[in-house]
Amino acid sequence: MRGRILIMAGSDSGGGAGIQADIKTVTVLGGFAMTAITALTAQNTLGVQAVMPVSPAFIVTQMRCVMDDLGVDAFKSGMLDRPEVIEAIADVLLTTADIPYVLDPVMVAKGGAALLQDSALATLKARLLPLATVLTPNIPEAEALLGHAIAGRADMVPAARALLAFGPRAVLLKGGHMEGDELLDVLVQADGTVQEFVSQRIHTRHTHGTGCTLASAIATGLGQGMSLPDAVIRARAYVLRAIAAAPGYGAGAGPLNHGAGGMG
Repeated sequence: MRGRILIMAGSDSGGGAGIQADIKTVTVLGGFAMTAITALTAQNTLGVQAVMPVSPAFIVTQMRCVMDDLGVDAFKSGMLDRPEVIEAIADVLLTTADIPYVLDPVMVAKGGAALLQDSALATLKARLLPLATVLTPNIPEAEALLGHAIAGRADMVPAARALLAFGPRAVLLKGGHMEGDELLDVLVQADGTVQEFVSQRIHTRHTHGTGCTLASAIATGLGQGMSLPDAVIRARAYVLRAIAAAPGYGAGAGPLNHGAGGMG
């Protein structure tokens, strides 16, 4: 077991996304998952029924007690729903600049429920994006951060470059919301490097937690000493295997089979 990954995210009672997906992902990829839970959600494959917030002070206490004793090789954040939560986490991360940080800007659940308050978007951009080793938005999240539409595949690299202006060292813009059977993700780094990753779409409704899973898989790779491109390649392959083996649970957007991803 290698790679101590501290995840700041919300709990998903349905087990498909959030902290539950993060822990499964890190564990299957050979890392050690630790958590600072930012909110409790009551949800299933049909959507989010209720959210119970966790105080910023307690989130910081969770982070610091883990950091002080167990140590951290990489951070990953998911659902950070309120400005005060973002501010508190940013203050902690400012003291850990040499540790990789994967920022998944979770805004909306698969069922459509908002997981980021409108007032929190500006705080996320100002406080956390400049601290991220890699930002991992999907198309709607990138559009919200940029304030304009991403019309097609030709817009993806320019959009990722525009997101770099907010301060992350790299942006992995995920194209799963684009039409077509071919999926394109683009990785743009601050040094100008651009890499494109292409895969075939798996036609299924069982994709709940894919963003959480991908970001946690990347964080695990970085925490294990992999380069960012290698961590992305392994993470994408893992997510595809987990989608392909989805168990088919639930009447809505079902969970992945995290255990099927293996150690590849």
